[in-house]
Amino acid sequence: MPSNMRAKVRSKLSLIIMLTIMFLSVISMTIVLPILPFIVQNHVHGTRDVGLWVGVLVTVFAACALFSGPVLGALSDRIGRKPVLVLSLLGSAAGYVLFGIAGSLGVLVLSRVIDGVTAGDRPVVMAYLADITPPEKRAAQFGLLGAVGGLGFMIGPAVGGLLAHFGLAAPVFVAAAITVLTAFISASVLPETVTREKRAKRLSVETPHPIQTMRDAFGHPDLRPLLIALTLAAIPFSFFAMNVSVLAKDAIAWGPTQIGLLVSVIGVLDIVIQGGLVRFLVPRIGEHRVALGGLVGQAVGCALLALVGSFLPLPQVFIVGLLLFGAAEGGTSAAVQGLISRSVPDDEQGALAGGLGSIHSATEVIVPLLGGYLYSRLGAGVPYALGVVFLLSAIAFIWPLLARAHSGSRTKRGAPKGASKSAGRADRI
Repeated sequence: MPSNMRAKVRSKLSLIIMLTIMFLSVISMTIVLPILPFIVQNHVHGTRDVGLWVGVLVTVFAACALFSGPVLGALSDRIGRKPVLVLSLLGSAAGYVLFGIAGSLGVLVLSRVIDGVTAGDRPVVMAYLADITPPEKRAAQFGLLGAVGGLGFMIGPAVGGLLAHFGLAAPVFVAAAITVLTAFISASVLPETVTREKRAKRLSVETPHPIQTMRDAFGHPDLRPLLIALTLAAIPFSFFAMNVSVLAKDAIAWGPTQIGLLVSVIGVLDIVIQGGLVRFLVPRIGEHRVALGGLVGQAVGCALLALVGSFLPLPQVFIVGLLLFGAAEGGTSAAVQGLISRSVPDDEQGALAGGLGSIHSATEVIVPLLGGYLYSRLGAGVPYALGVVFLLSAIAFIWPLLARAHSGSRTKRGAPKGASKSAGRADRI
């Protein structure tokens, strides 16, 4: 076989292995979602503090991952992708095992610290994919990786809910086993892409500080309203993601199986909406209207969940609110990020991605703890009621942009023939 043919086969094999690793990694992460509040409940007195401690566990993992991610990514440049990937996966497996056998809240927190400190599998997978893919094809491959991750998110919670029939620890130990299997696949068949000649000469983690990247992103006047809207919408979604299983347990007495299956349905809706409906709607009504419609849908869904948590604990209301919020969020996120991406030139897209990543990380570190505190101290419906306020505020930032875009398009349609060309020449003069 010619050398170029061998290289193509090797590249395709590496891609398949990477997709398999991502699929198994997402399943192992999401398998524990339905049983998380039930495990925490075994280690707290009463049910009041369950929401708070779920928020603590999410925050601890996010904070550790925020600082360890750049270090592990830089380490993979120095010693190779494979050893860092295997180390990260084995660290996650150890965290899962410790979580499953934990006898106290302190051990649960320690398990999340171990998992967070070794949370390098996602950045290493992204770097590996960039290693084996030509620059012009990377966007498509990253999209394929995201689709595989979405499929894993669809399957993981359902499997976790069903495994809970065999005990609350069963999904956690299965997650550990899947992670060990993923590490074995990585160690045994994954080719190393960082050869000795390509390795960094020294370990460098000189990455921009998250606060600085956020400050730079918000420094764009045209970008600022969109970033504020995206941040405001991200806060109730973070409440929702970390707390909805606690709400289902407390308000309507659901078990892990019902929670896992419904979360999987949200995964299906997200794939359908972001993969199909958004692409259909944006060319017809525009990104601004899709974003506004998504924010309104999220606000209504969040309001229904607030009612469930406050004084209307009906499964029907919970299901409608959950599905409406989860489905609308996919449309909001896709449309707003599209608007944001079109607001900066091509040579600033990387810096923009860094800023968005920092905003996401800061949200994941701060909001779960805040949501858990509000839930446990002020009432189950309070985080969702506050979420409605944030979403209405996001609408207030997007609405003027829609009016401005509509006015601009109307002016352009009404301009005399050749006016836009003349204006363009005048601008250049």
